[in-house]
Amino acid sequence: MMDAIYPGDAWEDVEPRAAGFDPAALEQFTEGLRALTTTSFMVVSRGRVAYRYGDVSEVSYLASTRKSILSLLYGPHVASGRIDLGLTLEQLGIDDVKGLQPAERRATIRDILTSRSGVYYPAGSPGGDDDGTPPRGSHAPGTRFHYNNWDFNVAGAIFEQLTGIAVHDALRDQLAIPLGFEDFDRDRQRMLGYPDRSRFLAYHMFLSGRDMARVGLLALRGGRWNGQQVVPESWVRESTAPHVQPEDMQGRFADRGLGYGYYWWLPMHSQAPEWEGAFLASGHYGQFILGLPRLDLLMVHRRAITDERAMRRNAGIDLGDLPSVSSTQMVVLGQAVLDARA
Repeated sequence: MMDAIYPGDAWEDVEPRAAGFDPAALEQFTEGLRALTTTSFMVVSRGRVAYRYGDVSEVSYLASTRKSILSLLYGPHVASGRIDLGLTLEQLGIDDVKGLQPAERRATIRDILTSRSGVYYPAGSPGGDDDGTPPRGSHAPGTRFHYNNWDFNVAGAIFEQLTGIAVHDALRDQLAIPLGFEDFDRDRQRMLGYPDRSRFLAYHMFLSGRDMARVGLLALRGGRWNGQQVVPESWVRESTAPHVQPEDMQGRFADRGLGYGYYWWLPMHSQAPEWEGAFLASGHYGQFILGLPRLDLLMVHRRAITDERAMRRNAGIDLGDLPSVSSTQMVVLGQAVLDARA
């Protein structure tokens, strides 16, 4: 994409009709958003903003969307050889408060990145499929998908161990600076969780919707940004390839039509060409980045919550839920945007 458009200091807007959308249909879409808990929404078409709803500059908790961003951070270091996806937990010296089993220590970094580690150790942060956790030692590494925050949290620790770089510093240096984030605050990024339960905590991120859109555009463009290959294209392809098929999903993620790559969800519910190669970063309450490469089209959905709420949740003080937007609803919203094309 030699003539591809990228945002500069700020995003450039394009009239919806010029981007191929029916303004009346987008008005109906807005009415639909008002019925949800959505706080902001962006549609980026070919590098320009064709639609905005709410305050896209509001910085808020990303929840599990952080995991897809970590996947991007891994890319350059895998390419350089610093991170070898074939290394096992045993080789890395990874252990936890109450000890890992011998079979669990055979899990590789690749198993960790596809949520198939076979490690069912209690996670040091909320948000995983805890109710569906199998008994420890019941499945060999690499054989069964299970959404356990232990995997995601240890992936951050492995990144730091092998690169010597803190995850949040990498977020700043590998993405925020080269992509020109407008609202990034390094001091706002935090490690959160229960250190008495697991030594591996969650590397939580707090970004704005318009900066999430920059991350999404980077992934949509195969890791390239304004002539610079920020993340190897081969890594983006590998990360957004279906390593786990929808029929192999387990627990609360079964029957959603979603596959899984390296910490990216893959909408595979439709055979329509528009959805070919689609990828989704998904976070609790309704934090989403949806990319449709066939159309060079990107959507960002936010359901912003307060920092206080995020802190209380991750301290285990308040695990009660709030009205949210689910990944299934986000896919429906994505289709509604597609249906709004003129």
